[in-house]
Amino acid sequence: MRKNFSKEDIMALVSDEDVEFIRLQFTDMFGSLKNVAITASQLEKALDNKCMFDGSSIEGFARIEESDMYLYPDLNTLEIFPWRPQQGKVARLICDVYRPNGEPFEGDPRYILKCAVKEAERMGYKFEVGPECEFFLFHTDENGMPTTLTHEKAGYFDLGPLDLGENARRDMVLTLEDMGFVVEASHHEVAPAQHEIDFKYDEALATADNIMTFKLAVKTIAKRHGLHATFMPKPKYGVNGSGMHINMSLSKDGKNIFNDPADELGLSKEAYYFIGGIMKHMKGMTAITNPLVNSYKRLVPGYEAPVYIAWSATNRSPLIRIPAIRGEGTRIELRCPDPAANPYLALAVCLRAGLDGIAGRMNPPASVDRNIFTMSKEEKKKLGIEAIPGTLIEAVYALEEDEFIQETLGRHVSQKYIEAKKAEWADYRSQVTDWEINQYLNQF
Repeated sequence: MRKNFSKEDIMALVSDEDVEFIRLQFTDMFGSLKNVAITASQLEKALDNKCMFDGSSIEGFARIEESDMYLYPDLNTLEIFPWRPQQGKVARLICDVYRPNGEPFEGDPRYILKCAVKEAERMGYKFEVGPECEFFLFHTDENGMPTTLTHEKAGYFDLGPLDLGENARRDMVLTLEDMGFVVEASHHEVAPAQHEIDFKYDEALATADNIMTFKLAVKTIAKRHGLHATFMPKPKYGVNGSGMHINMSLSKDGKNIFNDPADELGLSKEAYYFIGGIMKHMKGMTAITNPLVNSYKRLVPGYEAPVYIAWSATNRSPLIRIPAIRGEGTRIELRCPDPAANPYLALAVCLRAGLDGIAGRMNPPASVDRNIFTMSKEEKKKLGIEAIPGTLIEAVYALEEDEFIQETLGRHVSQKYIEAKKAEWADYRSQVTDWEINQYLNQF
């Protein structure tokens, strides 16, 4: 998907393609996509990095007294939206956020990932990532507001007529391909109304950009079909939630360094160290990879979501799985993240944790090749198998204890993120739910 545009290329393309509006997009601390829309007449000003916005109104960005921020477009992210009118088209540019003095804003999630990628480059590595994004398609009500209702009863890999979302998913795939995505697979997932679309791996920054674009495209096409697409991890009780498995590899001089044919499992020492680093920091990372109160309702026994900090090449119950493919396809799959995660922050903490493992030569414990879900508490204790935090507040406390992950996020984001998530938890704790009313109102 990456191009190599100059300013002149973009100005010419916008003119030739009759583009009237350009959305300058950026992402806030929580992974919400934001934008400032400009007309084509203002494009040259934007390309000269002179487009300003009020950062004080964006969650986690800046105080009122230092609110002016500038958007620096990444020229290689220009994309014309295929779902918008073909006359007076709409395009977008993904932007980095800068301070008025010309320094990158340390609260910009894209900047945080760029810093992690630069560290990998200094070590001679290129970080490549392939996500597996799951989502639900639900009906909307008479006012167009989302519900959790669906008429379909389809399950894993089912097809029409059971899969009532098949047509919407097909249009999503075709739209993504129009935008340059290489879609490798799409299918119905385990729960009714749940779907997955997988696109080809890419370098980390491009992948994070692609995830944000993917979510926007999926939601837009769903709306055209009268549906609501949600990346909420667990929108319905009693069925599987949605994950965003992250497949990772490192390359050096064009070769996948996780591959070693001489090893029994085909893994290099760097691959083992990378696993060791992820395992060491996993508890502290969880508040980033699973960022909502709702995230932890997906991570309960009985719904396939992995919670145990272990790894295996043969079973899917640990957090870390090594898919069977070897050679240039050798990769490490982290299975706990969900699609509500900010992809820039999630990939940054994954990369830096893995690099810490390589730098510290952190050999992981032996692989766990049995189903951990069926193990007794004593068996897990004997093998030293721990679980990730069970609630958002536990994850926040773990983040507070992991100075390395806080350093990865930077002081600005780590402090504001922890503060915001504690407030989210306090607000959640104060709610009186339907479950409590049904359980207790008549009893006491």
